[in-house]
Amino acid sequence: MTILIPVDSKNRHECVISSIEENKAWAFVTLDEGKITNIEFFDRREDISVWIDAVVVINELEYVWPFMDEGIIALIAPSQKSIDEIVEAFLFKDLHDFSI
Repeated sequence: MTILIPVDSKNRHECVISSIEENKAWAFVTLDEGKITNIEFFDRREDISVWIDAVVVINELEYVWPFMDEGIIALIAPSQKSIDEIVEAFLFKDLHDFSI
């Protein structure tokens, strides 16, 4: 399972989710059996050449249609900020679905 998160820096333990328009990097998180196995940071979303299962954004105002057109699930982190908080909420299904 892979999750893509727009973040404000490439510092794994200090970065927080940010708006797609204002993000400094994309955190590409790989999960295996409910645990984070790898986190890579990319400057551009286009640099990621492997399948993305879900993108997590900061609010419902984010422009996620390009992701949805590719079959990527779009979710909203209503209060979670860090990568660990977002992944935990993802695993417990506490993230919100993107309203169409």
